[in-house]
Amino acid sequence: MANEPKESPTNHAETQKAPTKAAKRPEDQEPQHRSRGVRRVIIESAIALAAVVLVLLGLAGVFHRKVDTSPVAPATLAVESVAVPVATTVYSMPRYEWAVGTVQAVNETALGSKLLAKVEQVNVKAGEKVVKGQVLFKLDDRDLQARVAQARSAVDGAQAQLNQAQVDYDRIMKLSKQNAVTEHEISSATNQLQAATAQVQQSRQALQESETILSYATIQAPFDGLVVDKRVEVGDTVSPGQIVVKLYDPSRMQFVATVRESLAQNLKIGQSLPTYIEAINKLCLGTVSEIVPQADVASRSFDVKLVGPCPPGMYTGIFGRMFIPLGKEEVLLIPKAAVSKVGQLDLVEVQIENRVQRRTVQTGRTFGEYVEVLSGLQPGEKVLVSSGQVPTAGPEVLPLQLLRDIPSTAPAANDGL
Repeated sequence: MANEPKESPTNHAETQKAPTKAAKRPEDQEPQHRSRGVRRVIIESAIALAAVVLVLLGLAGVFHRKVDTSPVAPATLAVESVAVPVATTVYSMPRYEWAVGTVQAVNETALGSKLLAKVEQVNVKAGEKVVKGQVLFKLDDRDLQARVAQARSAVDGAQAQLNQAQVDYDRIMKLSKQNAVTEHEISSATNQLQAATAQVQQSRQALQESETILSYATIQAPFDGLVVDKRVEVGDTVSPGQIVVKLYDPSRMQFVATVRESLAQNLKIGQSLPTYIEAINKLCLGTVSEIVPQADVASRSFDVKLVGPCPPGMYTGIFGRMFIPLGKEEVLLIPKAAVSKVGQLDLVEVQIENRVQRRTVQTGRTFGEYVEVLSGLQPGEKVLVSSGQVPTAGPEVLPLQLLRDIPSTAPAANDGL
């Protein structure tokens, strides 16, 4: 008994604590598992969000360079042998203002019916050319022909009465020379002759009236022209004043532009102005034939009419723009071939002694083979252009470019546009 080992206090304490540690209940461990799950969800969501952001940035091109931003102190390049330096030059260019308008026919008409009748014949269709006097429509005229026949019969009857009255008058006058008739008989024969004469005139006027009304049943073209619209068909009943067809003369056209009052002061009768017709891509040289001396109250503008040579393919209602000269302006120009686009930037290569500097410029309007420089260059600086793209002609304004298509003869004031 004396040799039995004694239990150490430490082992005894551990033995006493072990049951306490193992005795933790499941409801005490549940909050720990829950907090770990929440942290895992947060970490996974953050990783997914970061991946989505990286994908969107990649699609937006953030990781791809659009312009080389590598440091090149003055960004210089060696002068290529195929490039030709061209000096930037200030040109005095004519300045124009647009005025929109519409092509209209000088002779345009709408034919209507003067009768209440049924349409019997239609001899025309839209887009067809007609000549003066051509029958376009024929209306039912049977009642009108009957009236004409009655009027002719009335004329024949009145003429017969006039002949008889003339015979009686001649006989009475012969007898009066022999003192074989009374004054009453002479005056009676004279009055009968005058009445018969008046009756003949009245019947003839009635015949003319009936024939005129009969002519209304036949609708004819008043001039050579082109049919725009046909509004009735065979069998339709038309009434007085109803429009049946519209036509115009395509050989005589005019351009009617709406010009604001500040620009109208620069125009005068007989002045030649270029007018650009976009539908046919032509520039017509017109002459101011009329300036309506009254401004529109709402728009404060005047109607200006131009006439001149008419190019093929011109139709009424076509949209156009009229050039109004406003003097000249100073413009800094370079060849269009000298400008290269990188993204949304306009770049040029400027020669400085034997080196080239790439520079960003802001461009404006186009003048033929030249382009306007609004900023980035100074007059006299030389830009490089490929030797095969150096302009051979000077800058041109749009009207001057298209004036080559205009006949050399000046238009008369009464010619169609």
